[in-house]
Amino acid sequence: MAKFQDKQTSLILGIVVCFWFAQYVYIPYQTTYLLLVNISSNLVGAIIGAYGISQLILRLPVGILADLSSNHKLFILLGSFFAGIASLFRILLPDHIGFFLGNILSGTASATWISFMILYMSFFTKSEQTSATSKIIMANNFGMLLGFITSTLLYDAVGMMVICAFGLGAGLIGFILSFFLQATKPANPPKLHIMDLLSVIKDRNLLLFSGLALVQQGVQMSTTMSFTNQIIQELGGTNSVIGFSSIIYMLSAVLFAKLASTKFLELLTKKQWISSSFLLLGLYCLLVPQSQMIAIVCLLQLIPGIGTGILFSLLTSEAVSSVPAKKNSTAMGFFQAVYAIGMTIFPMISGSIYEQLSMTMAFLFLAGTCFIALLVSLGFSNKEAKRKNKRYVS
Repeated sequence: MAKFQDKQTSLILGIVVCFWFAQYVYIPYQTTYLLLVNISSNLVGAIIGAYGISQLILRLPVGILADLSSNHKLFILLGSFFAGIASLFRILLPDHIGFFLGNILSGTASATWISFMILYMSFFTKSEQTSATSKIIMANNFGMLLGFITSTLLYDAVGMMVICAFGLGAGLIGFILSFFLQATKPANPPKLHIMDLLSVIKDRNLLLFSGLALVQQGVQMSTTMSFTNQIIQELGGTNSVIGFSSIIYMLSAVLFAKLASTKFLELLTKKQWISSSFLLLGLYCLLVPQSQMIAIVCLLQLIPGIGTGILFSLLTSEAVSSVPAKKNSTAMGFFQAVYAIGMTIFPMISGSIYEQLSMTMAFLFLAGTCFIALLVSLGFSNKEAKRKNKRYVS
């Protein structure tokens, strides 16, 4: 049984790497490419935000369907297929239409990420969930890192369309590998009703950590995945420098996701990690637009790596920590749908502020949301501590 588990978990991690490579190989140059073909900043923000629109619409329904059917293999197959086909649209229509449609399909693929996580985490005990979450997020980040390295090394030589072709190939490889997953449909599935599944939305932890993830993912999508690259270009950075900056960010994310699965995490409490990570993200958003040197911006890219590697791992595991296992997919669907709101609206708002005011003001807006999230997390921690003390005294 242990050997079967090891094979299945390793296979899932391999598929995850292919999946996220396909989803992000073109990302470091998406904004600069679209601006280069004379697409306005507002429209670029909308195209980037389109990635979150389909996730926002589909993630909760996909989570409910996954709980009702328990057939995670099917959703993983579909997700890998859509991740590859999304880049086919970008190749066939290399303008704002193709990238908009491609991002919608990529978002549809990402809606199935629920099944990747739930299937992987099902092989681990409750006490191992935080570590398991960190490991699959590390594989997630590693796939992105490989994508960023590939595009950085080859973009100037081969251009955006060939980069998208790599994404198409990786998605289809993940699709083929998914056929080797063991079917997950149980012999006697529990009888669940949609309203019963939707009751998880009342869970206090799920609501809180979903809201915090909305901020983290929104800031990440608006900065490291978009307008930070534009700042580097305005400072005179070449395409290779932009790619190098993205690699620094992803290396940091992989490293901190790895650390989050070890005893390193015990240096602080989970709540302290969450609060300090939002503080650092806020400082990042204040410092990047003020930086006059590319080297400093690249160095600052280490900070959002903490947000992706440690903060997001903790927000994910904490969000479903009090949810019954049979409702995990629905809870994860709600969690991911909520943070997809941030991925959708934050780039749009940031793009609009950039167009109407300035890049500095756009980053100031993002910094403000991080500091609000910091205050909310601190307030929740203090409230929880008081509740526990009261329970202890009584």
